[in-house]
Amino acid sequence: MIECRDLKKIYVNGDVETAALKGVTFSIAKGEFVAIIGPSGSGKSTLMHILGALDNPTSGTYFLDGKEVSKFSDDELSELRREKIGFVFQAFNLLPRTTVLRNVMLPLLYSNTTEKEREERARQCLKYAGMEESKFYNLSNQLSGGQMQRVAIARSLINNPSIIFADEPTGNLDTKTSHVVMEAFQELHQKGHTIILITHEPEIANFAERIISVRDGVIESDVKNNSQ
Repeated sequence: MIECRDLKKIYVNGDVETAALKGVTFSIAKGEFVAIIGPSGSGKSTLMHILGALDNPTSGTYFLDGKEVSKFSDDELSELRREKIGFVFQAFNLLPRTTVLRNVMLPLLYSNTTEKEREERARQCLKYAGMEESKFYNLSNQLSGGQMQRVAIARSLINNPSIIFADEPTGNLDTKTSHVVMEAFQELHQKGHTIILITHEPEIANFAERIISVRDGVIESDVKNNSQ
């Protein structure tokens, strides 16, 4: 599904050049659950932005479903993100005084669907993400951190994406809640979803079936997680 060849990313600030990625090559198959782990400044977030079509590499090639994403126009990248990619972030990014159901429906607002169709799809995604039906009409700021992240997961599923990117999804959660959320990702993986997790925490990375360690802009290791 994903193939990266010699990806490099250089940021330029005046006369200063910073190499965030220094030639990264790997592939990810459909249905894999992969954690990309590394300390702050390792290049993992830059790599996620490229894989998620939020940024372009300085050089190298990135293929998604056989298409060379690194040559896409801005409009093509927007379409790719809308149709094939779901994002779950550390900060949840929910509208605080909006119901759970409305938050999940939001990405469909400008789609060619009726209000009834949007609501039905949102309900299905919330149930799929393990959210209790009794909370569907709660405002998102009335939820616990774990519940908010489940709503964010449901929203990421609304367009039936090929890949779900989870960027430090447990960063704002306590240990117990973090494990509950990661178990939700494991369940999605078992249902066939491709999941790419970005984290700096080894304990969280251990929920994935494969762990790619990044340091100083290069892949340090790429191993199967035998504990799974």
